Amino acid sequence: MTARRTVLAGLFGSLALVACAAPARAAETRVAVAANFAEPAREIAARFEAATGHKAVLSFGSSGQFFAQIANGAPFDVFLSADAERPIKAEADGLSVRGSRFTYATGRLVLWSRTPGLVDGAGAILARGGFAKLAIADPKTAPYGLAAVETLRKLGLSERLSARLVTGTSITQAYQFTDTGAAELGFVALSQVVGHRRGSRWIVPATHHSPIDQQAVLLKRGADNAAARAFVVFLKGPEARTIIRRYGYEVG
Repeated sequence: MTARRTVLAGLFGSLALVACAAPARAAETRVAVAANFAEPAREIAARFEAATGHKAVLSFGSSGQFFAQIANGAPFDVFLSADAERPIKAEADGLSVRGSRFTYATGRLVLWSRTPGLVDGAGAILARGGFAKLAIADPKTAPYGLAAVETLRKLGLSERLSARLVTGTSITQAYQFTDTGAAELGFVALSQVVGHRRGSRWIVPATHHSPIDQQAVLLKRGADNAAARAFVVFLKGPEARTIIRRYGYEVG
């Protein structure tokens, strides 16, 4: 009997260790992610699931469209905006958990072309010409589109280039227009081309437009969701911050 008790005790001890190592009831959270942050978000979500067992289901789009959907009851738990304006409004309108808002990344705007040598290191092509179409994201809903408009205004080129603009619904579509050649060049997020060896680019000075402070909030729907709360914590952590920096964002 003594031997049998010893075996059983060892078995129960092993099971207890496994139970302690496993996450306490893995859950799922739905996250609305600004289109410019798609690639780092996918990588962060994969690391998050590996570390916690929780799953983050990601949806990508423009920040303005997401805010309208959230205000109308869309079932998201966490909102990763491409600006600070929408998260601030979400907090003011009682759509998010008060005190949960924070800046997870600061984005950089870049003028990019898939054609080598077309865009010089100072963006002089904008004034020089030699192109038919310039892609931007919709400035009404996409912060990177607004930054592009502010940049053209700063350079005194708004009126001259207005007829050449091709406007995408999001920064993803602006990049697609440029990548497919529908527009010879476009204002896109640095994160979209940071790993490209092809093409040519000009990283727009941050002084040319308002800061692209990308903020996140835990939405009211996610307040009692363990996975949503854990995702917000993970996004602030060192592993996520390393990924964010690698994609060309600044992290405070």
